[in-house]
Amino acid sequence: MKPRVSLRDLVPDAFTGVTEMERYNRRHVDPMHYEMLKVRASILNGCAFCLDMHVTDWLRRGADPRKVTAVTTWHDAPFFDAQERALLALTDEVTRLGEQGVTDATWDEAIVQFGAEGVGNLLFAIATINVWNRLQISTRTPPPIDPAG
Repeated sequence: MKPRVSLRDLVPDAFTGVTEMERYNRRHVDPMHYEMLKVRASILNGCAFCLDMHVTDWLRRGADPRKVTAVTTWHDAPFFDAQERALLALTDEVTRLGEQGVTDATWDEAIVQFGAEGVGNLLFAIATINVWNRLQISTRTPPPIDPAG
């Protein structure tokens, strides 16, 4: 796959805007939760670049490899606690955002697990990774062959 364009170079102000959202999220969302939701959304969106980056980052942060693998089938995997399940359900529904939006059951459980402000922060985090996924897929940005470089 050949990349189409560098958005950082083409529209630097817009790129900086999304980067600022990323900075906010890093200050307001637990790092392990943030990587988990980025991996899940990237799987749902089919973004190889982001999936590679966030699986690598999550593992570097000490994530259990079984959990990282099982995020693809989280509904049936026993590795996730109630808070993580609420996070993954919210990520799924916000990322797929059908006609019904986010169900009351998913919303209510997210509020129980994270509180209203926490859910607000998660919504921005989920929205941000969805923006990155769409940008990387549209520009055909491949993951690096050498993750160190």
